[in-house]
Amino acid sequence: MNIYTTIESPLGEILLAGDGSVLTRVSFDVGVPAGWRREPLAFAEAERQFGEYFAGERTVFELPFVSHGTEFQERVWAEVAAVPYGATTSYGAIAARIGAPRDRIRAVGAAIGANPLLVLRPCHRVVAADGALTGYAGGLSRKHDLLTLEGALQPQLWSVS
Repeated sequence: MNIYTTIESPLGEILLAGDGSVLTRVSFDVGVPAGWRREPLAFAEAERQFGEYFAGERTVFELPFVSHGTEFQERVWAEVAAVPYGATTSYGAIAARIGAPRDRIRAVGAAIGANPLLVLRPCHRVVAADGALTGYAGGLSRKHDLLTLEGALQPQLWSVS
């Protein structure tokens, strides 16, 4: 049986879901399938760590999680998980690290897009080869805000003329 809770963040509500011992989903899409049971206390440690992350006090999560992807997705996700706080990498670099040919970069992007553990498995740290922000299940504005929080991007300064 899946259990869940939602937590508030500076980027909006986040869904945390799992089985009570491990996280299986972290998402900005807070739609909950029928039959899931709300249990906020089961996610108290995750809520604490996410609060620390958004306060700039945590750079690494220490939470148990599991995902069930294809072998290819799991290889991609392992490389995504290795991208450190404050850094970015490209889809092409991820493809190269898993030994995928250049014509498989779109497949790498699709695997990253299927990541069920947003923020926790930091797919927001993957950018285009030219540094452009592309594709993020949580929305490009959230990707920008996460990278800014981590110091990988400079805050956008707006001028009024």
